[in-house]
Amino acid sequence: MKVPLGFEVAGVVAGVKRSGRHDLGLLYSSAPLAWAYAATTNKVAAPCVVRDRALAATGAPVRALVVTSGNANCANGARGEQDDLRLAGAAAAALGLAGPGEVLSASTGVIGQPMPIDKLVAGLPQAAAARGDDSEAFSKAILTTDLVTKVAEAEVAGGARVVGVAKGSGMIHPNMATMFAFVMTDALIDQPDLRAMWARVVDRTFNQLTVDGDTSTNDMAVVLSSGRLAADQTELEAALEAVTASLAKKIARDGEGATKLITVRVTGARDDVEARRAARTVAGSSLVKTAVHGSDPNWGRILAALGRADVELDEAKVRVAAQGFELYSGEPQPFDAKEVSAALRAEDVLIEADLGVGAARGEAWGCDLSEGYVRINADYTT
Repeated sequence: MKVPLGFEVAGVVAGVKRSGRHDLGLLYSSAPLAWAYAATTNKVAAPCVVRDRALAATGAPVRALVVTSGNANCANGARGEQDDLRLAGAAAAALGLAGPGEVLSASTGVIGQPMPIDKLVAGLPQAAAARGDDSEAFSKAILTTDLVTKVAEAEVAGGARVVGVAKGSGMIHPNMATMFAFVMTDALIDQPDLRAMWARVVDRTFNQLTVDGDTSTNDMAVVLSSGRLAADQTELEAALEAVTASLAKKIARDGEGATKLITVRVTGARDDVEARRAARTVAGSSLVKTAVHGSDPNWGRILAALGRADVELDEAKVRVAAQGFELYSGEPQPFDAKEVSAALRAEDVLIEADLGVGAARGEAWGCDLSEGYVRINADYTT
């Protein structure tokens, strides 16, 4: 997929991953980029997260991003901080930029292992020389346990485009999760407006995503604008939301060991915040996830998750449905368990709930919990 005007990207093999797959990516712009940033709320945050937060606080534009996969460079003490700064500085040098203050950094992989910084620094000139307008190699360079690359796009009236690239498969939970999302647009927007818009978009999409209930140390979602084309701001926000929602669903579908994508749609809530919270709680419930994996129409697990979601509901009016079959409406409803179970064997499972107290709605996305998830994570470092 082609990136928007004003961007160049690359992905190469630097030798971090034992598999020999792509592990070093670059994103570059010949002119300063407006940008907005969201990152993990985990108090154990990797140096890349800490440094990027500091850059965001300055309000200054950036020109590039360097991303590595296969090593998280987290919990490595002073060495980790020095390695992250050296990585950004080497990327700046390879791209002919003034210094690391113009370069965002991102790393993902195993926590607590020293970063092979020399290999990465040596690979940066190759990455800089490989820059182009195709996102494929870059999208490969950011993956860890992912089975597939994750790319999405949308257009805005007038010709502006939004293109997003993401990674994520495990350690995924609201408050960002272990995911990277790098979204590029050539739509013109002031940085303060972009930052306010990005916060709203992230709340409605990436923070509605859960795989396993664990929030990572390294995750981030970045949007960058080259400002090449005029665009209606309402349309731009809709395009950003379409791209990020698509990426969130792709991450959930590719969850570690997952066999099914779960969409939870909540209506009848008191406000949007409570609607999204209720949907997240159901999507994140291990009991719901295992029931979906086994195609078990156990609506009691859904109702129990709604009840502990810290939202207002009227039990006498609550409705629960799965795959279009009404299972509960103030009281248990008659249904053919075998018929519903058969419907739940689909790769896409829709759970619907109405809280009966208002008109607000929200969605969340997750996946089933299988034996495969346990196998992958039991052997992750061994």
